[in-house]
Amino acid sequence: MKIVDKLKQRWQIESSWQVFIILVVFACTGSTAVYVKKYIFDLLGVTPDLSWWIRTIIWIVTILPLYNVLLIIYGTLFGQRKFFWWFLKKTFGRLIPGISSEKASSPDPNTIS
Repeated sequence: MKIVDKLKQRWQIESSWQVFIILVVFACTGSTAVYVKKYIFDLLGVTPDLSWWIRTIIWIVTILPLYNVLLIIYGTLFGQRKFFWWFLKKTFGRLIPGISSEKASSPDPNTIS
């Protein structure tokens, strides 16, 4: 089974073109987050001299939420907002016990608001 077919099955999508667009959105989001991180860390005065665990906490508090917002923005720009909304709900449903992942069981446009 090809990688694209595995991704289509895992993400419950039909089109290979949609897989390509989704991967482009992930690439754009990651690149933008890395680019913006430098400016945010400079603004906050975070330097390499600072302890690694403090830098990690600052990264989690600033860049991780920014990444999720960028994922929705790029997903919307590329016409895949419903998929990425489903993806984030599913991801946070696994990480945070209070968020129900039952509603995030599929990226069906009828179940995503």
